[in-house]
Amino acid sequence: MDPVDFVVAIPARHDATRLPGKPLRLLGGEPLVLHVARCALAAGAREVRVAADDERIVRALEGSGVQVVMTGRGHQSGTDRLAECADLAGWDDDTIVVNLQGDEPFAPAAGIRRVAGLLAASGAGMATLAEPIASREALFDPNVVKVVVAGDGHALYFSRAPVPWHRDAFARGDAQLAANGGWLRHIGIYAYRAGFLRRFAAMPPGRLERIESLEQLRVLEAGLPIAVAVTPEPFPQGVDTPEDLARAEAVLESLHG
Repeated sequence: MDPVDFVVAIPARHDATRLPGKPLRLLGGEPLVLHVARCALAAGAREVRVAADDERIVRALEGSGVQVVMTGRGHQSGTDRLAECADLAGWDDDTIVVNLQGDEPFAPAAGIRRVAGLLAASGAGMATLAEPIASREALFDPNVVKVVVAGDGHALYFSRAPVPWHRDAFARGDAQLAANGGWLRHIGIYAYRAGFLRRFAAMPPGRLERIESLEQLRVLEAGLPIAVAVTPEPFPQGVDTPEDLARAEAVLESLHG
């Protein structure tokens, strides 16, 4: 695949519900969001911007070389924040924007490039990644979002439920069902052109989005395609809780050990 020109925007909300102050929590002695920005830079992004909602994030990243955009505190979603970031950065409508979550300190560079390339190669307005689900626990965990993909590579549905529902395997309690059922975990990284990002943010939330609390369902409810690729690059679990942060610290120590 030919190299694709893209930018990365990282939404950074200070007052995360499960881990307050998450962007500034220290990992290896440095702010978590700084590790994420370095992943984006390693992927070859032309530009990396952290879309912050708190001056403490701006101050913490001073001197790091990472560009920070101060966005409004009242945004209801990361997409709204990134749409403002795109406007403040002056990105034209054709710019490919990768939305890299601010809690992904080990996001693989190849995976970031892959989602940008997928968008460029597809006719969809939005692209994302998935990986096979490897355990029964993950399959039935509502915090692990599942995606069902059609034969043309477009998403049919995203859900916190174990979809598709394998009636026979679930009825007999098949211990191997996660390994052989073809279930996919949605990886929360997205690519869109800046014009589509602005359009997405302007759409009203849909019924399914409100039920599942999954923002990407807004696009499907509007009848618009989302391209999905199964990525071979592992995306470690993001940092949402103090336990996740402790695990990330252990991973970082092992990498530098």
